[in-house]
Amino acid sequence: MVNAAYAIVAFPLLGFIINLVSGRRLAEPTAGWVGALAAAGSFVSALIVWVTMLGRPATGRVSDLTIFTWFPVAGLHVNAGILVDPLSMTMALFVTGVSTAIHLYSIGYMHRDPGFDRFFVYLNLFLFSMVVLVLADNFLFSFLGWEGVGFCSYGLVGFWFQRQTAAVAAKKAFVTNRVGDVGFLLAMFLMFAHFSSLNYSSVLGTLSHGQATGLLAGAPGAINGTTATAITLLLFLGAVGKSAQIPLYIWLPDAMEGPTPISALIHAATMVTAGVYLMARVAPLLHYAHTTSWVVACVGAGTALLAATIACGQDDIKKALAYSTVSQLGYMFLAVGAGDYVDGVFHMLTHAFFKALLFLAAGAVIHALADRQNMKEMGGLRKYLPITAATFGVGWLAISGIPPLAGFWSKDAVLSSAWQMNKILWAIGVFTAGLTAYYMSRQFALVFTGQARWNEARPAAMPNHGAGGAGGAGGAEAGEAGTGLPAPAHAQDRPRDPTWTMSVPLVVLAIAAVLGGGINFPAWHMDFLSRFLGPLFPTATAITISTGTKWALSVVTTAVALTGLALGLSVWKTAVHPRLEPSFLRRAWYFDDLVSAVVSGPLRLAAAGLAFVIDRRVVDGLVNGTARALGLSGRALRRLQNGYLRTYALGIGVGLVVLLAYLTFRVGN
Repeated sequence: MVNAAYAIVAFPLLGFIINLVSGRRLAEPTAGWVGALAAAGSFVSALIVWVTMLGRPATGRVSDLTIFTWFPVAGLHVNAGILVDPLSMTMALFVTGVSTAIHLYSIGYMHRDPGFDRFFVYLNLFLFSMVVLVLADNFLFSFLGWEGVGFCSYGLVGFWFQRQTAAVAAKKAFVTNRVGDVGFLLAMFLMFAHFSSLNYSSVLGTLSHGQATGLLAGAPGAINGTTATAITLLLFLGAVGKSAQIPLYIWLPDAMEGPTPISALIHAATMVTAGVYLMARVAPLLHYAHTTSWVVACVGAGTALLAATIACGQDDIKKALAYSTVSQLGYMFLAVGAGDYVDGVFHMLTHAFFKALLFLAAGAVIHALADRQNMKEMGGLRKYLPITAATFGVGWLAISGIPPLAGFWSKDAVLSSAWQMNKILWAIGVFTAGLTAYYMSRQFALVFTGQARWNEARPAAMPNHGAGGAGGAGGAEAGEAGTGLPAPAHAQDRPRDPTWTMSVPLVVLAIAAVLGGGINFPAWHMDFLSRFLGPLFPTATAITISTGTKWALSVVTTAVALTGLALGLSVWKTAVHPRLEPSFLRRAWYFDDLVSAVVSGPLRLAAAGLAFVIDRRVVDGLVNGTARALGLSGRALRRLQNGYLRTYALGIGVGLVVLLAYLTFRVGN
């Protein structure tokens, strides 16, 4: 049944092709159901392969399936192949599973949008690109998926391209990711120069029961630390762009211009997790590149703290969650840098559950309030949106690290590995956990508790969703596309929970956010994920702290999280502009502009120099100068071709004189 892995890739590709060719004729909602069923088929196929793997011994869980030969050129032999192993299938399961929920949600969310069929074309292509990325058996095929998700993010972030902000955000995401892609490309060049291959099996060697063998263990062709450091640092540059770490995180908050299901898909299940997956995949190389490990851990910790600080001052419900994603990705890189690859993947899994839940619940809130996204224009919604409030509350507690929800177990595991690596990094992680609980409590309080402020905030008559709203061709409001529910037009209209296609994914993801920690529960031998993924990774940096110390650290982390939670609720439950909201938190957002200036400023100057100096004066100057020189020489020679016999006789005479002089000089010597 391992051959079902082909279907994991085939289903979203089939959905993309059907909607591309016939989506407009199928129309709404059939085009949406085609996309959702394609995602569900991919998930079921991944589940079949995963169950098949469980029936095999740990040493027999790796299979390499070739689709076709892609590059049979001299020494470069690259297949379009699928690597079935515990890491790739773990990624495939949660990517396809969460994506299926988001596809179903989108059927209701994009109701009446003129671009309904185009949305699902992009959505299926996005999923196809991501499964190619995680299932590929070589770096070049993975890079194809890597670029595919970048292209799809451009199309989906700028889905409502009629809005200038959406078009700019799409270009910003695309260009910023290209900066990181340079690192990925250079890393592949180095790999091929050293290994003469881009296959994972050749570059990474073989790992058996946690002991490095093959190329990384001193065999012929073994890699040295300098080469491993260079390759992993370049790969990390690619991961920094794709997974939004300092300084290339600036594109991710702006990606909120896309429809909310896209925010959930990018932030929870697909694109931003690609960088973490890449660094986990190259763990055998990273294990021998200690400098890179420290860089990864420090960048992750710094990003987690910075983004959490900025999130504390956000009023937009989606941007607060966007900075939260950047912060949580920092935790994942902190774990990977500390050598705790399993728990880095563990936190990626739990984060997919509760972050997708939070974004989809935020989308339900936005539509219930006729596309309002300012949290200070909300309030009191728990009474009117009971399902949305309950599910959002689960996501809030999970991301805050409150036991026994999934986020507590994964974040606690990450912080344990940080404690072993460096106490300062652990302290940064713990403080960030407190900030996370604070700003998420602030968000829950502003949206669902206190007095209702949405009646006063909205105009007397709001446009309907869909064709007449922001998602339509002539939308007047800078908001979202519609759910099919008419926007409240008068003060007596009340918000309400969404239809079942949107509510069911919320409930399913809420259950996953509660129970998801059970896949790697540290007690009672329930650490399934560690035993499943463990044989793939080096074990020299495994957690060695005592059980008592780990529980003590858990108590400290939980106490900090509960303090942040209580502080956020107490401050924001009754006040919209409390004195506790320092001005520096609201100004922290401008750090993005500083980073943009530092990163893009020199690049703009370099581009201007290349365009106006090198291109115009050097390249064009050389080409145009050659043409001018030929023209001048032609005009000079033209004077000799005047048709007069005396001119030609003079030329012959001068030639003879020159020839005789040359022969005389040569004979004389």
